[in-house]
Parts: sequence; structure tokens; C-alpha cells
Amino acid sequence: MNERQREYFRRKLIRWKNDILKEAQETLATLQSENENHPDLADRASSETDRAIELRARDRQRKLIAKIDAALARIEDGSYGYCEETGDPISLKRLEARPIATLSLEAQERHERNERVYRDD
Repeated sequence: MNERQREYFRRKLIRWKNDILKEAQETLATLQSENENHPDLADRASSETDRAIELRARDRQRKLIAKIDAALARIEDGSYGYCEETGDPISLKRLEARPIATLSLEAQERHERNERVYRDD
């Protein structure tokens, strides 16, 4: 991977992270402003369910930010774009689709097959 490609992915990851942080701020503002007291139990339950779903989504995005930060660190140390398992380059097509990828497509497929074989049913 050349310097131009690394810079492209660095910018893409930073934009993605900033978008997530912006959404999180909007969610926080919405949750703070929605401090309503619903007299109807059904309305209150619906509101609480919506909040719980939103908070779960934000938690997933918090974990995604950690993966984005890890990818940015790999760009800085020069290991970005290489499979953690095999050391082979990860295809640009895969990185474009999943910029936080740490495994090549083949290694990821192998990992998923092993998970299916060894998962607890």
C-alpha cells in the first residue's frame, strides 16, 4: 500500500469517526431534551424502549470507534492493510468495504468457518 492509499484510508476513517461522534452528540441532546413525563403507561413504555434501542446502538458505535482508533494506529505504525493472521496484504476492495478489517478475506472466511464448527449450540 502506498502513501496516497494510506492517506485516503486515514481520512476515510477520521470522517467515519467524526460522523459517529456527531450522531452520539445528537443522541445525547435528544435524550436530554426528551425528559418527558408520559401519563399513559403505553407511551412511557414505548419511549423507554426507544431509548434502550438508541443506547444499544450508541454502545455498538462506541466499540466501533475503538476499532477505528486501532486502524488509525495501524496506519501510523505501518501495519495497516496487512492481515494480522497471515501477514499478507488485505485487498483494497475489502478495505474499501470494511476499512477496519484486520484479516484478509481468506483468513476471515477461515475464522468464520472455525467459529461455526466450534461454537456452542
